[in-house]
Amino acid sequence: MSALQEFQKLVIANASEVKGLSIGDTAPDFTLPNAFGNNISLSDALKEGFVIIKFYRGEWCPICNLDLREIQKHLPEIQALGATVFAISPQSPDGALTAAQKNELGYEVLSDAHQEVIKAYNLQFDPGEDYHQRRDLTQENGDGSKTLPVPATFIIDSNQKIVAAHVEANYTERMSALEVIAALKKVKAK
Repeated sequence: MSALQEFQKLVIANASEVKGLSIGDTAPDFTLPNAFGNNISLSDALKEGFVIIKFYRGEWCPICNLDLREIQKHLPEIQALGATVFAISPQSPDGALTAAQKNELGYEVLSDAHQEVIKAYNLQFDPGEDYHQRRDLTQENGDGSKTLPVPATFIIDSNQKIVAAHVEANYTERMSALEVIAALKKVKAK
C-alpha cells in the first residue's frame, strides 16, 4: 500500500462513525452567506421546489472540485426538474468565491465558516493528527478549526424532508450528478 493510500485509509477511518442525516429526517433550516456575502436561506429556496445540498471539504480539495464541476455540467437538467443547488463548505465567503470562480459554477456556493450547518447535518469530524501534519486546516477553515465535513449530498423536498441522501466516509466517493437526476425523477414520479 502506498503512503497516499495509507493516509487515505486513516482519514476514512476517522470519518467512519459519521452517518449524517437520513431519508425522512427534517432538514435543519439555515441562512448562510454566499460567495458575495449575501445571505441565502434553505426555507426561501424550498419555496421554489427541491434543494440539493452538496457538502464539500473546500476549494483546495481536487475531488470536491471535480464533483462541483460535474453538478455544473448537469445544472440545466437539474434545474429543469425544479431543483436548486447549494454547495456548502467550512471556508469563508472568500473561499466560496474562489470555488465558484475556479469551477465556473452557476449555483450558490455557501460559507458555513463556523460549521453550524455541518454540525446540524451530523457531518463534522476530525480527520486526525496525520492529516493535520499534512494540511493546516486552521488556514483553510473560516473559523480556524481543524474539523471537516464528511462529503455528503442531500435532496430536500418543499416540506423540508430529506428524500435522498448520500453520506460517505470515503471522500473519493460522491453522489454523481446522474444519480442526483435519477433520484429527483424518482421522487417527482411519486
